[in-house]
Amino acid sequence: MPLSSQQLHDALRTVKDPDLHRDLVALNMVKDVHMKGDDVYLHIELTTPACPMKDRIQADIERAIRAKGREAGSQIGQVSVEFSADVRKPNQKTRDGQSPLPGVKHIIAVGAGKGGVGKSTVAAVLACGLARFGAKVGLLDGDIYGPSMTTMLGLEEIPGRMRDANTLMPFEAHGIKAMTIGKLVDPEKALIWRGPMAHGAFKQLAMQTDWGELDYLIVDLPPGTGDVPLTLAQLLPLSGAVVVCTPQKVAQDDARRAVRMFQQLGVEVLGIVENMSYFVCDHGSEYDIFGRGGAELMAQAMNLPFLGAIPIHPEMRINCDRGQPLENWKIKDIAATLDHVCQTLAAQVSIATMSGKYVQPTLSIR
Repeated sequence: MPLSSQQLHDALRTVKDPDLHRDLVALNMVKDVHMKGDDVYLHIELTTPACPMKDRIQADIERAIRAKGREAGSQIGQVSVEFSADVRKPNQKTRDGQSPLPGVKHIIAVGAGKGGVGKSTVAAVLACGLARFGAKVGLLDGDIYGPSMTTMLGLEEIPGRMRDANTLMPFEAHGIKAMTIGKLVDPEKALIWRGPMAHGAFKQLAMQTDWGELDYLIVDLPPGTGDVPLTLAQLLPLSGAVVVCTPQKVAQDDARRAVRMFQQLGVEVLGIVENMSYFVCDHGSEYDIFGRGGAELMAQAMNLPFLGAIPIHPEMRINCDRGQPLENWKIKDIAATLDHVCQTLAAQVSIATMSGKYVQPTLSIR
């Protein structure tokens, strides 16, 4: 006798998502399960296309189905699992009760306590990496004073477009949508702006760009704890923030301040990325220039997730200068690292979504 639908669902109740620690049925991930003869067919909907535990989930499903078959005395042939992804949207609204970007499921800030730690490089890696896993991703260059995405994404020759007099159309490249003030001003013009001007420019880029439907909007912030991060927290319902840090202590000191800023604003810190963790020379040897592992130790001390360590590599620098971020995934021994960072971030977003951790950021000035 084939297993009944109830028996199949009972088996799947013993399978837990490794990140969310709840069973697949309770998480509403089971979209279809049935038998044809002795074979079992399942459709499982994950919370992110970048799920790092897909293989483990599949193995646990097959183990549970076969165990239920033995218990019921049923013959189990092939167990086929089809995965899809639906990035879950948290219940996020601004203080007036409406989301200003209703088509965007998750807005993730990428910040750093100080400049020069590779924050923009990490933001581009996260955006392109999540898109490679099948997510719809946008990248907002929020570094008003020093925009770099025009170069990093190779947008120089792509003409800008307006949907109407008040709406910017994002640039599309490398599988993502992007917007940067670097494409809207003279490339050699110094952006000498006081706080209100920076606030207005950032607000226009974020709110007047037609982002459409996105799973993730990555926002590359300027370094430090100044006007733009505060503006972002006031304007948009953030899913969380990623803080970028290099290994040495002087960078950790400033990164801690960035973490505390986000926490004070009520923004979930999704994790720390250690950039420039080590140097890979042309011959493949590794050198710990800045004292490898310092940012990971800081994450542990602050009880924050560690998303991963990205090395310095000459080809990564070349790819950034040429505006070819996807070429980084062709570098030997780097692709797996980049995928790990993106998958771990996606897992942290899913955990925060399903656990209801989101709090609308607030700001009190006294």
